[in-house]
Amino acid sequence: PWRRLLFGGCTIVTLGMVAGIGFSTDLVEIFERRLYRAPIIYTDQTLYQRVVITRNDDDVRLFLDGNLQFSTRDEYRYHEMLVHPAMNAARSRERVLVLGGGDGLVARELLKYGDVGEIIVVDLDPEVTRLAREFPLIREANGGALDDPRVRVINADAYTYVEENTDLFSVIIADLPDPNNEGLSKLYSQTFYRMIRERLTPDGLFVTQATSPYFVRESYWMIVNTLESADLYTVPMQTYVPTFGNWGFVVAGRLRPPDLAVPAAIDLRYLTPTVLQNAQTFDPDTERIDTAINTLDRPVLPRVYEAGWARWQN
Repeated sequence: PWRRLLFGGCTIVTLGMVAGIGFSTDLVEIFERRLYRAPIIYTDQTLYQRVVITRNDDDVRLFLDGNLQFSTRDEYRYHEMLVHPAMNAARSRERVLVLGGGDGLVARELLKYGDVGEIIVVDLDPEVTRLAREFPLIREANGGALDDPRVRVINADAYTYVEENTDLFSVIIADLPDPNNEGLSKLYSQTFYRMIRERLTPDGLFVTQATSPYFVRESYWMIVNTLESADLYTVPMQTYVPTFGNWGFVVAGRLRPPDLAVPAAIDLRYLTPTVLQNAQTFDPDTERIDTAINTLDRPVLPRVYEAGWARWQN
């Protein structure tokens, strides 16, 4: 009898697994329709991540593994703050390296400078850069930036590229995912920032998105402090992006960066001298705090990041 019971149980489990495989796509679609508020217009499971695009009227949003990358309604706030203070302050804009930014939106802003000679975009997932070139709504948002002859796309790991490539750049921009795991933490580590320093021209500038100084305050200042531990001078900044909330950035250089200013000859939708001045001011609940340094052998940033966000999910 026990053999018949065991056989029957195995048969039921096997049939359940077969049914699960057969209906897995439908189950994922049902789950995603409940997860995302707006109608889903595109999904794909790439080698690296789950890609979802939603649309609600003029609001197109890109999600990677469930994390919002941008909304077309307000992404210009984020990208203007990320790109233009550093680009305007740079003494040279001949060669620019973009780490991440596979959606083409950073490249769109960079191409507003007529003296940019070469832009190298290093993004891990070729499907994301393909979407940026071919998916009509994403291509419309980035203005076809990745097809500009001054832009070269390299699908590679950002850490490996910086480690192996010894070219120098006048500006390096990191538009990378948040450090929510140890794999991403290395892109915010002291070792990585030391390599970044060596890839900058003597008066070159580096700028990175750096999570939220309000929602995950310790994470933000840990990134700033880690940059400074790598012998880089920093200028912390923050601004409000409606779909993200308060968000932080850091401009850094081998030399002390010059006073930041808004480019006068470029038409911007959000960034003004007043906005930029306010961006460098931190309130008492977001001002600098002491933190540990994020290193390869002690990657404390993901734990601090997750703990910070957990406070807002309860």
